[in-house]
Amino acid sequence: MSNVHLLDHPLVQHKLTLMRRKEASTNSFRRLLNEISMLMAYEVTRDMAMQDIEIETPLEPMHAKVIDGKKVVLVSILRAGTGILDGMLSVIPGARVGHIGLYRDPKTLTAVEYYFKMPGEMEERDAIVVDPMLATGNSAVAAVERLKELNPKSIKFVCLLTCPEGVKTMQEAHPDVPIYTAAIDRELNSHGYILPGLGDAGDRIFGTK
Repeated sequence: MSNVHLLDHPLVQHKLTLMRRKEASTNSFRRLLNEISMLMAYEVTRDMAMQDIEIETPLEPMHAKVIDGKKVVLVSILRAGTGILDGMLSVIPGARVGHIGLYRDPKTLTAVEYYFKMPGEMEERDAIVVDPMLATGNSAVAAVERLKELNPKSIKFVCLLTCPEGVKTMQEAHPDVPIYTAAIDRELNSHGYILPGLGDAGDRIFGTK
């Protein structure tokens, strides 16, 4: 699984375990996902380009490093991607936001697009695609394929959970896109859900069924 980054920090793993529990409430699930997303943002942005600017401290002028958050685009795969988006925006408040609306056809498990909205000048921006689950991989592949039409500088994919099948599908279609995840679970079931997983992330975030 080359180009897969497993974020196994103890705080991330602890919070993920609490989220997996079936008795976790909608409120606690949403709060924990927000916290994990903030922690994951630190690793995902580790290689961001920086520039020197001149500032004034209380004692003297100096050159100091900053990132240009406006060059980063967080791309949320609707609807569950919103859960990761909020936490990452807390860490990168200057980031622009794009949305890709996809739903999974219940019979074929293929991704169907219904919405696509991105900031302008994507060729100058680094895109971070977020979705809690990389399961069959079909939605992620479709989202990245659509995004590549705008030719962003770089693309990363961030998810909370994945499995060998999802990683394989993603890497075969987009070997140039690194995957960042908190866990690689055992397998998919016949309905396309990750095992042991944590259920349907969208339903657990929004309290729907």
